Amino acid sequence: MMFEPFRPFIAADFQVKFATATWERRCAAALRRQVFCEEQGLFGSDDRDALDDVAIPIVALSLLGVMADDVVGTVRIHESAPGIWWGSRLAVAAPYRKVGALGAALIRLAVSSAHARGATSFFAHVQSQNALLFRRLHWNLIEETERHGRPHALMQADLAFYPPIADAETGFHAQARAALAGSASMRRAA
Repeated sequence: MMFEPFRPFIAADFQVKFATATWERRCAAALRRQVFCEEQGLFGSDDRDALDDVAIPIVALSLLGVMADDVVGTVRIHESAPGIWWGSRLAVAAPYRKVGALGAALIRLAVSSAHARGATSFFAHVQSQNALLFRRLHWNLIEETERHGRPHALMQADLAFYPPIADAETGFHAQARAALAGSASMRRAA
């Protein structure tokens, strides 16, 4: 008898929201360190900077039933001048990168919540390998740049595709693409 190797549990349900609890902020910071310091080597032992004092952290929480279990994605947003908003430090935990919904959901809440707060423009410096995802999400390339020794793309969101979300503290529910496909096929079979 052949046994499949053990595969860790990957949640299929998520809540994407502003980080309002201390544990959410702490876990978001730890995830950023994991991705930007340990995996990518972009920073020394910590990626925190002065923007963290004014930025709003956003998290994707994995859900077990109805309870939040862990921070599996994060991004931060800040207003640099009246109406001018920026997103930065988008990170998704390695086991959840193939989920397919988390990066897009974090970007959606980032831009839509800024739009609700009066954003007239929303920008981000995106690592070049992620620019295609942003283009698919209605972002426009402004210019190719280099940041932290790596190629980046300065991009701007098309706010017409991001209706304002005023209740970002609660956010919204997201599901993994595989879970969505499975539930759709179950509905067709019924």
